[in-house]
Order: sequence, then C-alpha cells, then structure tokens
Amino acid sequence: MSAAGLDVGAERLDAPPRTGRRLQWWHWLVIALAGLFVLSVLEAVTGANDIVSSGAIAAAFGLAVPIALAGLGGLWSERAGVVNIGLEGMMILGTWGAAFAAVHWGAWAGIIGGIVGGLIGGLIHAIATVTFGVDHIVSGVALNIIGLGVAKYLSARFFANLPGGGPTQSPSLPDLPRLTIGGLSDGLKSVEDDNIFFVSQIAAVLRALCTDLSVLTLLAVVLFVATWWVLWRTAFGLRLRSCGESPVAAESLGVNVIRYKFLAVLMSGALAGLGGAFLSLVAAGIYRDGQTGGRGYIGLAAMIFGNWRPGGLLAGSTLFGYTDAIQLRAGTQTVHAFLLFVAVVLVAVGLWQVIRNHRLVQGIGAIIMGALVAVWYFTTDAVAGELTSTMPYVTTLLVLVFASQRLRMPAADGQVYRKGEGH
Repeated sequence: MSAAGLDVGAERLDAPPRTGRRLQWWHWLVIALAGLFVLSVLEAVTGANDIVSSGAIAAAFGLAVPIALAGLGGLWSERAGVVNIGLEGMMILGTWGAAFAAVHWGAWAGIIGGIVGGLIGGLIHAIATVTFGVDHIVSGVALNIIGLGVAKYLSARFFANLPGGGPTQSPSLPDLPRLTIGGLSDGLKSVEDDNIFFVSQIAAVLRALCTDLSVLTLLAVVLFVATWWVLWRTAFGLRLRSCGESPVAAESLGVNVIRYKFLAVLMSGALAGLGGAFLSLVAAGIYRDGQTGGRGYIGLAAMIFGNWRPGGLLAGSTLFGYTDAIQLRAGTQTVHAFLLFVAVVLVAVGLWQVIRNHRLVQGIGAIIMGALVAVWYFTTDAVAGELTSTMPYVTTLLVLVFASQRLRMPAADGQVYRKGEGH
C-alpha cells in the first residue's frame, strides 16, 4: 500500500467525530488574559498583593515544569496505546541519575544522567508491556516500587561517604545556567511596582518570563512545541498515534506497531527522567529521597485533564503549579483570598457548560460548588493551616471534574497487543 494510503488510513483511525471547533492558540490567550483580569480584580478587592506578583508566577513555573514533563512523557506513551502509571518511578530514577552525574561530571552531565535514569525505567516498562504483554497497570505500579527501592539503595551506596552527602541525600549540586534579560526585566519591575490595575499584573507575568529562567525551563517549552509538531504534523507521529487507536488496522497498513510502541515508551521515560532532573538540579539543587512527592501521578492527571493533548496538559500543569506556589509562598490570608477566585472560576465553568455545551448536570454542579466556595470565603477570615496544603489538589480536582468534557483516550490505550494480530 502507498504511503499516502497509509497516512489516510491512520488519520481515519485517529479522528473521532467532531461536534465543535477545537480551541485555537488565540482562544487560550484570551482565556489566560481573562483569568489574569479576574486575579487583578481579586487583588484589588482583597488586598492580597502576592497573588499575581512576579515571584509567585516564577515559583509557579518552577513547580509546573516537572509535572508538565512527566505528563508529556505519559502523553507519548499513551498516544501509542501504552498506559504509563510508572511515571513516578521514572521520575525517581531521573532525580538520582541527575544527581549522580552532576556530582561527578557537572551540571550539564546531570541533565543527561536524568534522561538516562528515566530511559532505564522506560526500557523496563517497554519490555514488560510491549514485549511480554504484562498488564500495563501492574507493570507501572511495579516500576514505581522498583524505582523507589533502587534510588534508596543507590543513594546509600554512593552518596553516604561523599562530603555533604548522606544515605538519603546527595551533596549540593552545581547550578545550571539561568537567563535574565536585564534591561527588560528591570523595566517590567518598575511597571509592576507602580501598582497600575491590570497593567502591573501583566508586567509581573512578563517579568517572570524573562528573569532568572533555568535552561531546563526553556528546554521544556521547546519539547512541548516539538511534541505537538512531531505527533500531529509528521508521518511518524501519525503512525505512532494510529498504534494507540487501532494497532491491528495499523499493522495491516504496514506500520511496525511493536517498534512504535517501544520508541514511545522510551521517549516517555526520557521525558519523565528529565522532569526528575529538574527537581534535583533546579528546584532543590540537591537530591533527597522522596523528592518527587507524587508528581508523576499528578502529571498523569494533568495529561488526562488536557485530553491527551500538549496544550491542555500544559494548562493543567500550570494550574497545579500556580495554586501550589500560592499556598507555599503566601500565608493563610492570601490562600483565603484565593477562594474567591476559585468560586468565580467554578461559576464561569458552570455557565459555560450550561449555555455552550448544554450539559445541565455538570454545569449546575459547578455553579453550586462555586456558590459553596463563595459562602466559605464570605463567612470566614482565614483558611486553617492544615487545609492550605490541600488547595492545589482540591482546585485541580474540581476543575478537572467540572471543566473537562468529551475526554477521549486513545481507543486501544492499555490493550495488550501481540505482533501479527493484524494478519
């Protein structure tokens, strides 16, 4: 069969019936500006001045990047039809690999070490699921346990006797280069300090984008763009996605399904390992046991939130990173003020579901939940300290439940496939 016939056949496998227009890039820009405007109003009403500061936005980026990279790894794997619950284990191996390489050969080698650590986890998962047909969930859970145990053993074995190290942590790691556009950053800081409604908030976001950015953050942005282009604009990506939709039909059209699945899971491991490297090299500057803190699972949730597409995944990761930054940087008063923003978002989502999508149950549920959060805000003066740490998880969960619509995983995601089934 000709290449053109293969591409057309694969595209047919991947294209579900469309019931509405997909959001374009400028739609996302308008949504982001609308959210920033609401946050600006929130700052003016409540007096909580750290909600849209450049420091808060920069912290949000730092917290979102490892989650986004883990989710991007999951996207590659699941688009090829392999469920990857093992992202957490791959990230753990990446944190240790990055620390080991950075201690011995420098910060740049640490990036390679993180990728290699994640690749090892990806190789284990690929052999188990693609080669031997092990249940994907079982393999992923086992990989998480293996990654945790191996990292603990290797940490005690290689870091305990190093100066500044210990059985559960590495010595301090060398820094990666950071980028600051000096004149632009200083000018935006001046505008931010002027406290001009909405204008200062825009300046704060722009300043965070051009001040003290790690090279790994820039690399993550490039990887998101590259993933979108490769998977949705090339014949290679078309064939890979066809493996996740109908591997039998793909093989009958000449696609080497096993090879594509194997490559996708390896790429998944490399990206998750890079997310782990970010935690060791950038976020903390040191390796510690338990450093990932479940971010692999959160990345998986962000991928589902984004409907298995890079743009939605990035939005979900940023939402979690931002809410996490707010609760880490600010006191209970600012977290309390943020409740009003959550209420507004839930009501807006509910109205959108009712008016635009005609989903009455989901829309009314969001409006009722938003009203309850608003009552919580107006009847209290602060959020209990014990609850502030749960805010990122609760906020992300609520938005996931009420905003996500028409979620469609790849049709053959998680199915065990044997070579030759297409004949």
